[in-house]
Amino acid sequence: MDRAGLAAFLRRRRESLQPEDVGLPRGQRRRTSGLRREEVAALCHMSTDYYARLERERGPQPSAQMAASIAQGLHLSLDERDHLFRLAGLSPPVRGSAGDHIGPGLLRILDRLADTPAEIVGELGETLRQTPLGVALTGDTTRFTGPERSIAYRWFALPGTRERYAPEDHAHLSRMFASGVREVATLRGPGSRAAHYADLLLERSEEFRALWQAHEVGVGPRQVKRFVHPEVGLLELNCQSLLDTDQSHRLLVYTAAPGSESHEKLRLLSVIGAQTVG
Repeated sequence: MDRAGLAAFLRRRRESLQPEDVGLPRGQRRRTSGLRREEVAALCHMSTDYYARLERERGPQPSAQMAASIAQGLHLSLDERDHLFRLAGLSPPVRGSAGDHIGPGLLRILDRLADTPAEIVGELGETLRQTPLGVALTGDTTRFTGPERSIAYRWFALPGTRERYAPEDHAHLSRMFASGVREVATLRGPGSRAAHYADLLLERSEEFRALWQAHEVGVGPRQVKRFVHPEVGLLELNCQSLLDTDQSHRLLVYTAAPGSESHEKLRLLSVIGAQTVG
């Protein structure tokens, strides 16, 4: 572990970030160049004392999980993340489809969508980050672990997953999720997570087995997604997406036509979501 190098790198990255770069209000009386230590600590989900000790060359060696959290909180690029890991005396994570490190470009966009339902997902539909209104719309889907992180897996394996989606869309969504698992399994190979999830679902879901035997590929989402919220009811939303090809991550943004009933329901949902958080 290069304590001095790590401390200098952390300080430099913290000082180069502005509050608006990470979705924080600037406020008044800001004398700090860049972010404050307590702001970075909150972004990294750690105590201010722990983070401050790292910057002062006195902290313990971070675990791989802690280093990954720091890299994400500081909005590091993949090259910067790998550099941080090496300074901490750790082997950088393998790059590619299995990585959870979100590129700073996608994070900057997501941070500016606080009043919009949006999420960043992996190639198997693992939710990596959500906006507050995204949580209000679909629930906190970042909480799942293991295979259940994948919406495709949950769709066939977890009772209750389909309750947030219009019943008349269920058949199409089943085809889409099965098709997506097949495409990723073919792309990544027999030892991939997608192939493992397919094996698990073949064992436990008769519906998935029937769809898997159909060998459908290319079944995409419909132009309008229909969600059923327990408090505001049916919402018809358009979904725009932005792909980060380095990590196979996709930013999904949900919007409603201005003046529509769903647009009004989204405004109501933003109030309900804020009250729930408060």
